[in-house]
Amino acid sequence: MTDPQKSISFPTSLGTSTADEIRLLGQDLTADLMGKVGFGELAFWLVAMRRPTREEVRVFEAVLVALADHGFTPTAIAARLTYLSAPDSLQGALAAGLLGGGSRFLGVTEDCGAYLHAALDDVEETPTDDAGWDAVALDAVRRTREAGRYVPGLGHPVHKVQDPRTPVLIRIAEEEGLRGPHLRLFEAIGRVHPEVLGRTLPLNGAGVCGAALADLGLPVELLRGFALLARAAGLLGQLAEERRRPIGMDAYLAVDRNAVYVEPDQSQE
Repeated sequence: MTDPQKSISFPTSLGTSTADEIRLLGQDLTADLMGKVGFGELAFWLVAMRRPTREEVRVFEAVLVALADHGFTPTAIAARLTYLSAPDSLQGALAAGLLGGGSRFLGVTEDCGAYLHAALDDVEETPTDDAGWDAVALDAVRRTREAGRYVPGLGHPVHKVQDPRTPVLIRIAEEEGLRGPHLRLFEAIGRVHPEVLGRTLPLNGAGVCGAALADLGLPVELLRGFALLARAAGLLGQLAEERRRPIGMDAYLAVDRNAVYVEPDQSQE
């Protein structure tokens, strides 16, 4: 009788193992990767299926650092309060923080990268100067405004004039020869959007990270994953600090002790 297991095959280009060897990305994990490849480099490699250059690693890791932590954001608060409620479940607290990565926090990285990528798909000829990029940006912002949508990557709840991460990441990309079309279009949006929106908003860090990742050739559909990868490190730091200097109980009590009952408004649905 034929063993059905012998006829099953599950192809993978990632990790496999035998009794005495582990292979990852076609490399011997212990001989070729451990101690020789940084975690950021490996994360890039796992997704892109190619080993990044030194220049790409510098930009990529700058993005990870930029997104790792931003203080008491909703993701950090969610992680801390979940840890307060279930200190026996570190993984639950980390997961709670990561689940908050959406359209307002962290998810903007992917949203902006995808927005820029789509706008570039409509460009027949790549601009060669700022005037050309400004024209492309102006068209994109106008169409977005006419559709009643927001331009991702514009504005920040804390940094009202300039997000300090934005010019630094652009500079690093320029130094490494990786200031590509997504970043250039994003910069142009920063220059022209007041003409359409009637006000000036900063280019935020999550948005510039999305532009930089897209310029590295990484799939725009996965950019949120890199933001979550970075924030996982920040959340672990938040939970370590919650153990050393807890604020979770104070945050909970501040809300609970100041809750005020109001009669339901029957006119509201």
